[in-house]
Amino acid sequence: MRVLICLLLLGSPSLGLAAGDDGFTAPTPTETTTTCSGAKIWDERTRKCVDARDSSLSDQDRFQAVRELAYAGAYDRAKSVLATFASPAASGAQTYAGFLARKTGDMDAAFVHYRRALETNPDNLLVRSYMGQAFVEIGDTEAARAQLREIRARGGRQTWPEFALASAIRSGQGYAY
Repeated sequence: MRVLICLLLLGSPSLGLAAGDDGFTAPTPTETTTTCSGAKIWDERTRKCVDARDSSLSDQDRFQAVRELAYAGAYDRAKSVLATFASPAASGAQTYAGFLARKTGDMDAAFVHYRRALETNPDNLLVRSYMGQAFVEIGDTEAARAQLREIRARGGRQTWPEFALASAIRSGQGYAY
């Protein structure tokens, strides 16, 4: 699979672009996953682990930490950081709340969060991809294909959300980031 991704990236530089900061590459481990614990994340400015509620951190800092922790399989820690978002109802926060619910087996909660994210931003391609992957996981391939069509119709061709969902439909498995 990694070879396929590399070939795709070499063949089309535009494929490296994706929704938000969720590109084709997995998040690089930082001190957030290697040094910090609990709801603490690495703060580059202070060069130490800080509580995710620290007012000097932005939701973007928290988002990157949640993504990194989720990829590392540290779902409880990712949920703890997600709970500190200044805007928990924002589409991005709801996207990752749904992702974490799905990865921990709570599909009902995952779909609630995914729908909330889409209510806030119907053009959120990443949530459409994650929702489609959830549909794949529960065996509703037609609903997954509907999300793939929405991604493409909303300008998401050759993006990570399209690639991840199309791959999930073909393989029957979703991605960890």
